[in-house]
Amino acid sequence: MFFSGYLGNSGPKTSENVIEIGKHVSENRFPQLAEVDAYWTALKGSRQMPSRLEIDPRGIEGALAHTFMIERIAPGVGHIRLAGSHLNDLMGMEIRGMPLTALIAPEHRARFADYLEQVFTAPAQLIADLSAERGLGKPKCQARMLVLPLTDDENRVTRALGCLATYGGVGRPPRRFRMDTQRLTPLTGSVPLPRSVPRQNMTPDPVFAEPARPFDLTTKSGRKPVLRLIKSDK
Repeated sequence: MFFSGYLGNSGPKTSENVIEIGKHVSENRFPQLAEVDAYWTALKGSRQMPSRLEIDPRGIEGALAHTFMIERIAPGVGHIRLAGSHLNDLMGMEIRGMPLTALIAPEHRARFADYLEQVFTAPAQLIADLSAERGLGKPKCQARMLVLPLTDDENRVTRALGCLATYGGVGRPPRRFRMDTQRLTPLTGSVPLPRSVPRQNMTPDPVFAEPARPFDLTTKSGRKPVLRLIKSDK
């Protein structure tokens, strides 16, 4: 059963595994998370959260390979609409269109889904320490995931910007992760309206524009694109 309040009686239980988000985003081992967190925080300003339409990949260029964007399509289910190349490397395949739980070990998926649902319904920020399953050709690999809520074009909290960074060898894919520790930080205030931008001046970014279409985005440093377009049937 999914829960609607922050860490309610029917939701995940707090324990000694709960960790502080500030400590995690500040550590040098996972600088990509700090970059995404700082960008999201600056973008929202005094509001509760920014809109998905405001996300510009140029603002998180150093973390794009580790970045993803999801859409809530059912309780606890986040459909991956955009994914960086590092996430594809971890799974050994293109993961766009897959649920975010595909990156999680089967025995931890229900627990992860409960926490992910709170990102949208509380709403809240989620940060989790993960460890990859071990096996032949699969060395030790630690990871940290950050999931930050966004509003859609109808002002509903149905989108989220995320980052998954790893420490250790990728090894033989697919690499799926167990949840070691996690932290939900509920947001305060009312759900915000997206920043007012005159329609005639709005030019959709080629990476985040919907409906999706093929594109070729080259970063300012000349690197190949690390986010790929996701087609939607809507």
